[in-house]
Amino acid sequence: MKLAEAGELHLVDRLKKRFGEESDGRKKPSSLVLGIGDDAAVIRSGRSHILLTTDMMVEGVHFDLRWTTMFQLGYKLVSVNVSDIYAMGGMPDHLLLNFAGPGSLDLLQFDRFFDGLDMAARKYNLHLIGGDMSSSDKIVLSATVVGSALKVIRRCGAKKGDFIHVTGRLGDAAAGLAIMKNLRKQIPLELNATPKTQLPWESIEPLIRRHLMPDAVNPEKLLKHATAMMDVSDGLLIDLERLCKASKTGARIWADRLPLSEGMMDASRLLKKSPLDLALNGGEDYELLFTSSKKVVPGATCIGEIQRSGLTVIGPDGKQMKEKAKGYEHFAL
Repeated sequence: MKLAEAGELHLVDRLKKRFGEESDGRKKPSSLVLGIGDDAAVIRSGRSHILLTTDMMVEGVHFDLRWTTMFQLGYKLVSVNVSDIYAMGGMPDHLLLNFAGPGSLDLLQFDRFFDGLDMAARKYNLHLIGGDMSSSDKIVLSATVVGSALKVIRRCGAKKGDFIHVTGRLGDAAAGLAIMKNLRKQIPLELNATPKTQLPWESIEPLIRRHLMPDAVNPEKLLKHATAMMDVSDGLLIDLERLCKASKTGARIWADRLPLSEGMMDASRLLKKSPLDLALNGGEDYELLFTSSKKVVPGATCIGEIQRSGLTVIGPDGKQMKEKAKGYEHFAL
């Protein structure tokens, strides 16, 4: 079987079985609270918990330099890793960076990458403490963020009857990516660029920014409500499916309650794309998806409820829609 036939989720499960808790007769270290399978690993340290997460960004897979500036790349790399720490209920502290790129890369572009990284690091009060560098035909980046938390929120805490919530708006990043694929040119948002576009710039700028320079959502005000939590990185449905698998439950989503921005709706009509598909399967919004026993949680939108099994989407007419989780998955055919 090839990796493309197995798919990313199968590969993660395969590694979890091999290196997970109590695997192959190895005892779980007393300091290890949580290993493979969540947004971050968790290690106990006194009364606190240390959170560790790592994420890669590969040229041609995660980003395209035809429409991504090096500044935006540095900013996004930090944000997507911080989002994983936030998704566990933690706060980020330290950053390790691995950087690989071609020797032909201009030194000014190298500096612009670290300008973006520095801006994001300052935003999250994060400190770069080390890493590694190497030459490569393409730019390959890997960041590791270390954080801490008094209370860890995992994916496995959802229970039947809990309500499903999400912060912010869904589908904005996917619409922003679709716009950039059409424009095929860099827009230096960091320099307050305002190019001429078919739709009003003030309408689509938040969409493009959500894709190129996303901001991770601080969970501080949600922690007392959340029973399970993760971030929306690969798509609402596929990420919710992962949360349900960890919690051994199912979920029901109400399509007419999904939080959609007017800009995304306008852009979807111009792009001839389904706004519902962008919201359910687009990915890279880096909003927080969580469950709670409460139907109303300030700062979030209730979009569904946890059920015993299955993953269903209910349309405005009250009937079940034929929607399946098909968010982004590496190696998938």
